[in-house]
Amino acid sequence: MKLQTVANRVWKEMTGKHDNNWGMNIENWDWVPGVGVIALLEYYESSGDPEVLVFLTEWVARNKHKAEETRVINSIAPYAVFPALYRLTGDEWLKEEAVRIADWLLKEAPKTREQALEHTVTEKADFSEQVWADTIFMAVLFLARTAKLVENKSYAEEALKQVLIHLRLLNDKEHHVLFHGWNCNSGDHMSGARWTRANAWIAAGVPLIVKEIAPLIAIPDELGQRYGCLLAGLVSFQQKDGLWSTVMDQPGFYREISGSAGIAYGLQIAMEQGLVDASPVYESAAERALQAILPYISEAGVVDGVSGGTPVMDSVEAYNRIPVYPALYGQGLVLMLLAKAPGRKESQE
Repeated sequence: MKLQTVANRVWKEMTGKHDNNWGMNIENWDWVPGVGVIALLEYYESSGDPEVLVFLTEWVARNKHKAEETRVINSIAPYAVFPALYRLTGDEWLKEEAVRIADWLLKEAPKTREQALEHTVTEKADFSEQVWADTIFMAVLFLARTAKLVENKSYAEEALKQVLIHLRLLNDKEHHVLFHGWNCNSGDHMSGARWTRANAWIAAGVPLIVKEIAPLIAIPDELGQRYGCLLAGLVSFQQKDGLWSTVMDQPGFYREISGSAGIAYGLQIAMEQGLVDASPVYESAAERALQAILPYISEAGVVDGVSGGTPVMDSVEAYNRIPVYPALYGQGLVLMLLAKAPGRKESQE
Protein backbone atom coordinates (compact mmCIF):
# COMPACT_ATOMS: atom_id res chain seq x y z
CA MET A 1 0.00 0.00 0.00
CA LYS A 2 1.24 3.53 -0.78
CA LEU A 3 2.59 5.40 2.22
CA GLN A 4 0.49 8.44 1.31
CA THR A 5 -2.66 6.33 1.50
CA VAL A 6 -1.65 4.98 4.90
CA ALA A 7 -0.83 8.48 6.20
CA ASN A 8 -4.18 9.80 4.97
CA ARG A 9 -6.01 7.06 6.85
CA VAL A 10 -4.03 7.73 10.02
CA TRP A 11 -4.79 11.44 10.13
CA LYS A 12 -8.43 10.94 9.24
CA GLU A 13 -8.77 8.55 12.16
CA MET A 14 -7.13 11.12 14.44
CA THR A 15 -9.70 13.77 13.58
CA GLY A 16 -12.76 11.53 13.82
CA LYS A 17 -15.30 11.56 16.62
CA HIS A 18 -13.94 9.80 19.71
CA ASP A 19 -16.01 11.11 22.61
CA ASN A 20 -15.23 9.57 26.02
CA ASN A 21 -12.02 8.05 24.69
CA TRP A 22 -9.10 9.70 26.53
CA GLY A 23 -6.51 8.33 24.16
CA MET A 24 -8.19 9.30 20.89
CA ASN A 25 -10.36 12.34 21.71
CA ILE A 26 -8.64 15.29 20.08
CA GLU A 27 -11.17 17.79 21.42
CA ASN A 28 -9.23 18.42 24.63
CA TRP A 29 -6.33 20.66 25.64
CA ASP A 30 -3.51 18.54 26.98
CA TRP A 31 -0.44 16.63 25.85
CA VAL A 32 -2.35 13.85 24.08
CA PRO A 33 -4.22 16.09 21.60
CA GLY A 34 -1.14 18.33 21.66
CA VAL A 35 1.01 15.65 20.10
CA GLY A 36 -1.85 15.02 17.70
CA VAL A 37 -2.01 18.58 16.38
CA ILE A 38 1.79 18.88 16.25
CA ALA A 39 1.80 15.81 14.00
CA LEU A 40 -1.06 17.12 11.89
CA LEU A 41 0.87 20.34 11.30
CA GLU A 42 3.92 18.34 10.27
CA TYR A 43 1.78 16.33 7.88
CA TYR A 44 0.25 19.50 6.44
CA GLU A 45 3.69 21.02 5.84
CA SER A 46 4.76 17.85 4.07
CA SER A 47 1.61 17.15 2.06
CA GLY A 48 0.10 20.58 1.55
CA ASP A 49 -3.36 19.07 2.08
CA PRO A 50 -5.62 22.12 2.68
CA GLU A 51 -8.13 19.99 4.60
CA VAL A 52 -5.56 19.48 7.35
CA LEU A 53 -4.97 23.21 7.73
CA VAL A 54 -8.71 23.85 7.91
CA PHE A 55 -9.00 21.27 10.66
CA LEU A 56 -6.13 22.82 12.66
CA THR A 57 -7.47 26.36 12.51
CA GLU A 58 -10.96 25.23 13.44
CA TRP A 59 -9.58 23.02 16.21
CA VAL A 60 -7.86 25.99 17.83
CA ALA A 61 -11.06 28.06 17.59
CA ARG A 62 -13.08 25.27 19.21
CA ASN A 63 -10.68 24.44 22.00
CA LYS A 64 -8.69 27.56 22.90
CA HIS A 65 -11.02 28.41 25.80
CA LYS A 66 -9.96 25.15 27.48
CA ALA A 67 -6.32 26.25 27.63
CA GLU A 68 -6.91 28.48 30.66
CA GLU A 69 -8.26 25.68 32.83
CA THR A 70 -4.82 24.37 33.85
CA ARG A 71 -1.39 25.66 32.93
CA VAL A 72 1.18 22.93 33.33
CA ILE A 73 4.02 21.56 31.23
CA ASN A 74 1.88 18.90 29.57
CA SER A 75 -0.80 21.43 28.59
CA ILE A 76 1.75 23.55 26.71
CA ALA A 77 2.03 20.98 23.90
CA PRO A 78 -0.88 22.26 21.74
CA TYR A 79 0.63 25.75 21.64
CA ALA A 80 3.48 24.37 19.52
CA VAL A 81 1.31 24.79 16.41
CA PHE A 82 0.60 28.48 17.08
CA PRO A 83 3.73 29.99 15.43
CA ALA A 84 3.16 28.16 12.15
CA LEU A 85 -0.59 28.85 12.19
CA TYR A 86 0.15 32.53 12.72
CA ARG A 87 2.39 32.58 9.67
CA LEU A 88 -0.25 30.77 7.63
CA THR A 89 -3.29 32.78 8.75
CA GLY A 90 -1.97 36.13 10.00
CA ASP A 91 -4.15 35.86 13.12
CA GLU A 92 -2.39 38.18 15.62
CA TRP A 93 -4.02 36.47 18.58
CA LEU A 94 -1.97 33.34 17.87
CA LYS A 95 1.29 35.27 18.12
CA GLU A 96 0.20 37.16 21.22
CA GLU A 97 -0.81 33.95 22.97
CA ALA A 98 2.46 32.26 22.02
CA VAL A 99 4.45 35.12 23.54
CA ARG A 100 2.32 35.10 26.70
CA ILE A 101 2.84 31.39 27.25
CA ALA A 102 6.56 31.62 26.43
CA ASP A 103 6.89 34.33 29.07
CA TRP A 104 5.14 32.06 31.56
CA LEU A 105 7.63 29.28 30.84
CA LEU A 106 10.55 31.63 31.45
CA LYS A 107 9.26 33.48 34.48
CA GLU A 108 6.65 31.38 36.29
CA ALA A 109 6.77 27.71 35.37
CA PRO A 110 8.15 25.64 38.28
CA LYS A 111 11.77 24.61 37.92
CA THR A 112 13.88 22.10 39.81
CA ARG A 113 17.02 22.91 41.75
CA GLU A 114 19.00 22.14 38.59
CA GLN A 115 16.82 24.70 36.76
CA ALA A 116 15.10 22.08 34.62
CA LEU A 117 11.43 22.65 33.93
CA GLU A 118 9.62 20.53 36.49
CA HIS A 119 7.31 18.09 34.76
CA THR A 120 3.78 19.05 35.76
CA VAL A 121 0.55 17.39 34.60
CA THR A 122 -3.16 18.15 34.45
CA GLU A 123 -4.03 15.08 36.49
CA LYS A 124 -4.24 15.49 40.27
CA ALA A 125 -0.70 14.30 40.86
CA ASP A 126 2.44 16.01 42.10
CA PHE A 127 5.87 15.14 40.73
CA SER A 128 7.84 17.82 42.51
CA GLU A 129 11.52 18.10 41.63
CA GLN A 130 11.13 15.50 38.87
CA VAL A 131 12.65 15.88 35.41
CA TRP A 132 11.04 13.84 32.61
CA ALA A 133 12.22 13.39 29.04
CA ASP A 134 8.66 14.20 27.90
CA THR A 135 9.12 17.90 28.73
CA ILE A 136 11.39 18.47 25.74
CA PHE A 137 8.61 17.64 23.27
CA MET A 138 5.68 18.94 25.33
CA ALA A 139 7.03 22.39 26.21
CA VAL A 140 10.53 23.17 24.93
CA LEU A 141 9.56 22.61 21.30
CA PHE A 142 6.89 25.30 21.66
CA LEU A 143 9.39 27.67 23.27
CA ALA A 144 11.87 27.17 20.43
CA ARG A 145 9.24 27.79 17.77
CA THR A 146 8.08 30.96 19.48
CA ALA A 147 11.70 32.11 19.78
CA LYS A 148 12.06 31.95 16.02
CA LEU A 149 8.67 33.53 15.38
CA VAL A 150 9.46 36.69 17.37
CA GLU A 151 13.26 36.47 17.07
CA ASN A 152 13.67 36.36 20.84
CA LYS A 153 17.13 35.20 21.90
CA SER A 154 16.08 34.79 25.53
CA TYR A 155 13.51 32.19 24.51
CA ALA A 156 16.08 30.45 22.31
CA GLU A 157 18.70 30.42 25.06
CA GLU A 158 16.22 28.93 27.53
CA ALA A 159 15.22 26.24 25.01
CA LEU A 160 18.87 25.32 24.50
CA LYS A 161 19.48 25.34 28.24
CA GLN A 162 16.58 22.96 28.83
CA VAL A 163 17.73 20.55 26.12
CA LEU A 164 21.24 20.39 27.59
CA ILE A 165 20.01 19.99 31.18
CA HIS A 166 17.73 17.12 30.17
CA LEU A 167 20.42 15.40 28.11
CA ARG A 168 22.83 15.63 31.04
CA LEU A 169 20.48 14.60 33.84
CA LEU A 170 18.82 11.72 31.99
CA ASN A 171 21.98 10.31 30.43
CA ASP A 172 22.73 6.62 30.85
CA LYS A 173 26.52 6.72 30.81
CA GLU A 174 26.78 2.98 30.23
CA HIS A 175 24.54 2.64 27.17
CA HIS A 176 24.31 6.26 25.96
CA VAL A 177 20.52 6.28 25.93
CA LEU A 178 18.20 8.12 28.34
CA PHE A 179 16.37 7.19 31.48
CA HIS A 180 12.72 8.16 31.72
CA GLY A 181 13.20 10.55 34.62
CA TRP A 182 15.44 12.10 37.25
CA ASN A 183 14.48 12.88 40.84
CA CYS A 184 16.29 15.96 42.08
CA ASN A 185 15.38 15.24 45.71
CA SER A 186 16.88 11.75 45.81
CA GLY A 187 19.49 12.37 43.12
CA ASP A 188 18.66 9.26 41.10
CA HIS A 189 16.77 7.99 38.06
CA MET A 190 14.05 6.44 40.22
CA SER A 191 13.19 3.07 38.66
CA GLY A 192 16.09 3.43 36.25
CA ALA A 193 13.91 2.55 33.27
CA ARG A 194 15.30 3.13 29.81
CA TRP A 195 11.79 3.70 28.54
CA THR A 196 11.56 3.76 24.78
CA ARG A 197 8.96 6.50 24.39
CA ALA A 198 10.91 8.80 26.74
CA ASN A 199 13.87 8.42 24.39
CA ALA A 200 11.58 9.04 21.43
CA TRP A 201 10.38 12.39 22.78
CA ILE A 202 13.96 13.64 22.82
CA ALA A 203 15.12 11.86 19.66
CA ALA A 204 12.27 13.53 17.77
CA GLY A 205 12.22 16.81 19.67
CA VAL A 206 15.86 17.89 19.62
CA PRO A 207 16.25 18.25 15.82
CA LEU A 208 13.00 20.20 15.66
CA ILE A 209 14.20 22.51 18.42
CA VAL A 210 17.66 23.03 16.93
CA LYS A 211 16.10 23.91 13.58
CA GLU A 212 14.21 26.77 15.24
CA ILE A 213 16.90 28.25 17.47
CA ALA A 214 20.00 27.83 15.29
CA PRO A 215 19.33 31.07 13.36
CA LEU A 216 19.26 32.97 16.67
CA ILE A 217 22.04 31.54 18.82
CA ALA A 218 25.11 29.33 18.49
CA ILE A 219 24.54 25.63 19.05
CA PRO A 220 27.38 24.25 21.21
CA ASP A 221 29.29 21.14 20.22
CA GLU A 222 28.09 19.47 23.41
CA LEU A 223 24.55 19.24 22.08
CA GLY A 224 25.62 17.57 18.85
CA GLN A 225 27.92 15.18 20.69
CA ARG A 226 25.32 14.15 23.24
CA TYR A 227 22.58 13.80 20.67
CA GLY A 228 24.84 11.81 18.36
CA CYS A 229 25.73 9.43 21.20
CA LEU A 230 22.03 9.07 21.98
CA LEU A 231 21.16 8.00 18.43
CA ALA A 232 24.02 5.50 18.34
CA GLY A 233 22.83 4.06 21.65
CA LEU A 234 19.24 3.84 20.46
CA VAL A 235 20.16 1.97 17.28
CA SER A 236 22.10 -0.55 19.36
CA PHE A 237 18.86 -1.52 21.12
CA GLN A 238 16.75 -1.94 17.98
CA GLN A 239 15.44 -5.51 17.89
CA LYS A 240 15.80 -7.83 14.92
CA ASP A 241 12.20 -7.21 13.94
CA GLY A 242 12.95 -3.49 13.52
CA LEU A 243 11.14 -2.29 16.65
CA TRP A 244 12.11 -1.33 20.19
CA SER A 245 10.73 -2.99 23.32
CA THR A 246 8.75 -0.72 25.60
CA VAL A 247 11.83 -0.71 27.87
CA MET A 248 14.59 -0.90 25.34
CA ASP A 249 17.11 -2.99 27.27
CA GLN A 250 14.42 -5.59 28.02
CA PRO A 251 13.99 -7.56 24.75
CA GLY A 252 11.40 -9.82 26.37
CA PHE A 253 9.05 -6.88 27.00
CA TYR A 254 6.37 -6.06 24.42
CA ARG A 255 7.27 -4.03 21.35
CA GLU A 256 6.08 -0.43 21.48
CA ILE A 257 5.01 1.39 18.33
CA SER A 258 4.85 5.04 19.38
CA GLY A 259 8.38 5.02 20.76
CA SER A 260 9.69 3.08 17.77
CA ALA A 261 8.11 5.60 15.40
CA GLY A 262 9.49 8.57 17.32
CA ILE A 263 13.02 7.18 17.29
CA ALA A 264 12.85 6.39 13.57
CA TYR A 265 11.52 9.88 12.89
CA GLY A 266 14.36 11.38 14.92
CA LEU A 267 16.92 9.40 12.96
CA GLN A 268 15.43 10.56 9.69
CA ILE A 269 15.18 14.29 10.42
CA ALA A 270 18.51 14.44 12.26
CA MET A 271 20.21 13.22 9.09
CA GLU A 272 18.06 15.46 6.91
CA GLN A 273 19.01 18.55 8.94
CA GLY A 274 22.68 17.63 9.29
CA LEU A 275 22.53 17.32 13.06
CA VAL A 276 24.23 13.95 12.55
CA ASP A 277 26.02 12.71 9.46
CA ALA A 278 23.97 10.61 7.07
CA SER A 279 24.76 6.98 7.75
CA PRO A 280 23.72 3.72 6.06
CA VAL A 281 23.28 2.32 9.58
CA TYR A 282 20.82 5.06 10.57
CA GLU A 283 19.06 4.95 7.20
CA SER A 284 18.62 1.20 7.53
CA ALA A 285 17.40 1.50 11.14
CA ALA A 286 14.76 4.07 10.20
CA GLU A 287 13.57 2.06 7.20
CA ARG A 288 13.44 -1.19 9.16
CA ALA A 289 11.37 0.51 11.84
CA LEU A 290 8.96 1.94 9.26
CA GLN A 291 8.43 -1.43 7.62
CA ALA A 292 7.90 -3.08 11.02
CA ILE A 293 5.37 -0.41 12.04
CA LEU A 294 3.18 -0.60 8.93
CA PRO A 295 1.51 -3.93 9.87
CA TYR A 296 0.34 -2.30 13.12
CA ILE A 297 -1.79 0.20 11.17
CA SER A 298 -5.29 -1.07 10.44
CA GLU A 299 -7.26 -0.52 7.26
CA ALA A 300 -9.16 2.20 9.13
CA GLY A 301 -5.92 3.98 10.05
CA VAL A 302 -5.80 2.92 13.70
CA VAL A 303 -2.27 2.50 15.08
CA ASP A 304 -2.05 -0.45 17.46
CA GLY A 305 0.72 -1.48 19.85
CA VAL A 306 0.82 1.86 21.69
CA SER A 307 1.65 1.93 25.40
CA GLY A 308 -0.66 3.93 27.65
CA GLY A 309 0.33 7.27 29.16
CA THR A 310 2.35 6.90 32.33
CA PRO A 311 4.43 8.67 34.94
CA VAL A 312 7.85 7.31 35.84
CA MET A 313 6.92 3.86 37.14
CA ASP A 314 8.07 2.35 40.43
CA SER A 315 10.00 -0.44 38.74
CA VAL A 316 11.26 -1.48 35.33
CA GLU A 317 8.89 -4.46 35.38
CA ALA A 318 5.89 -2.18 35.84
CA TYR A 319 6.36 -0.73 32.34
CA ASN A 320 5.63 -4.13 30.82
CA ARG A 321 2.23 -4.10 32.55
CA ILE A 322 1.12 -0.76 31.09
CA PRO A 323 -1.94 -1.45 28.91
CA VAL A 324 -1.74 -1.01 25.16
CA TYR A 325 -4.41 0.90 23.25
CA PRO A 326 -4.73 3.37 20.34
CA ALA A 327 -3.88 6.95 21.31
CA LEU A 328 -3.30 10.23 19.53
CA TYR A 329 0.36 10.31 20.47
CA GLY A 330 0.84 6.93 18.81
CA GLN A 331 -1.09 8.06 15.76
CA GLY A 332 0.86 11.30 15.76
CA LEU A 333 4.37 9.90 16.01
CA VAL A 334 3.57 7.38 13.28
CA LEU A 335 2.10 10.15 11.11
CA MET A 336 5.26 12.22 11.56
CA LEU A 337 7.37 9.26 10.48
CA LEU A 338 5.17 8.66 7.45
CA ALA A 339 5.39 12.33 6.51
CA LYS A 340 9.19 12.21 6.49
CA ALA A 341 9.75 8.65 5.28
CA PRO A 342 12.05 8.33 2.26
CA GLY A 343 10.05 7.43 -0.82
CA ARG A 344 6.79 8.87 0.53
CA LYS A 345 6.46 11.34 -2.33
CA GLU A 346 7.41 8.72 -4.88
CA SER A 347 4.76 6.43 -3.39
CA GLN A 348 2.11 8.98 -4.38
CA GLU A 349 2.88 8.64 -8.07
